[in-house]
Amino acid sequence: MTAENPAGPVAVVDCGTNSTRLLIDDGEGLGLRLQRITGLGRGVDAGGRLRDDAIGRVLDVLGEYREIIERREVNAVRAVATSAVRDAANGAEFLQKASRRLGTEVELLDGNSEAAYGFAGATSGLGGAHAGPALVLDIGGGSTELAYGTPAANAFPVDATSVDMGSVRWTERFLASDPPQPSELSSAISVARLHLDDIDREHPVIGRGVPAARLVGVAGTITTVAAVEIGLDPYDPEMIDEFVLTRAAAEDVFRTLATERLADRVHNPGLHVDRAPVIVGGCCILVAIMRHWEIDECLVRERDLLDGIAAELRTPQRPTDTAGGAHAAR
Repeated sequence: MTAENPAGPVAVVDCGTNSTRLLIDDGEGLGLRLQRITGLGRGVDAGGRLRDDAIGRVLDVLGEYREIIERREVNAVRAVATSAVRDAANGAEFLQKASRRLGTEVELLDGNSEAAYGFAGATSGLGGAHAGPALVLDIGGGSTELAYGTPAANAFPVDATSVDMGSVRWTERFLASDPPQPSELSSAISVARLHLDDIDREHPVIGRGVPAARLVGVAGTITTVAAVEIGLDPYDPEMIDEFVLTRAAAEDVFRTLATERLADRVHNPGLHVDRAPVIVGGCCILVAIMRHWEIDECLVRERDLLDGIAAELRTPQRPTDTAGGAHAAR
């Protein structure tokens, strides 16, 4: 495997806080997308370390992905790790093990680069009714990225930020009960909105830009909320991509999932059983954002961080610095 030749299909692997994902992309359609819920970041918020069992799950999946990549004879590979590994004291040890198992270097991606690549991927191919300024929202397991810009002007955002709130982190920090108590849900939403107040102060380009921007949402929390709203079973990425999720629908899904015990929640069509334990934490962040900036709808996309990196692999001469300081360097 090589990361030098951009011709032909490329592969991107993301070792995220909640899931380990693979994209094999030839530049046409949504490509081959695989996802395994591996829970790498479980317990990191409290303990500060990646657990051995979580590392083992990720390594097993990386071995599976390595076989797939080799069979597909891709011409470029890039692998990244994000929030949980950034936070963990044993993150460097994990990167070494993961790189050996995958057969290519797994690099640590900083939060601003994660946001910038997510923006590039989420806004790719948008035009017509979806043209104009966009606020891209990526709710991950350990962090949430927000990036603002106009895709027609630049593939990367003019400003971007990463906040330490995500579906796994928020579940472990606030939602101890099953189902969560109203006070727990209120605390999770209130603290999320405090982070958004900080963004308004520290990233005024994002805060001021929201009224004119279309909210574009990516990653597991948002695609899952959309799937539950549709009742989509089995999951179909073609139906999710460019689905318009209204704030009213997001609030309705949140109320439904947050008032159910986990044993009942898993039966909702569109909700993967392995995502059920942390989906309410992710919903708290989503509704907090839509309430805070009074956003009425969200354009859901299957394209995200993986696609942004894949596009750069195919065209490595693309500039990766943004005016807002988000740096998407390797």
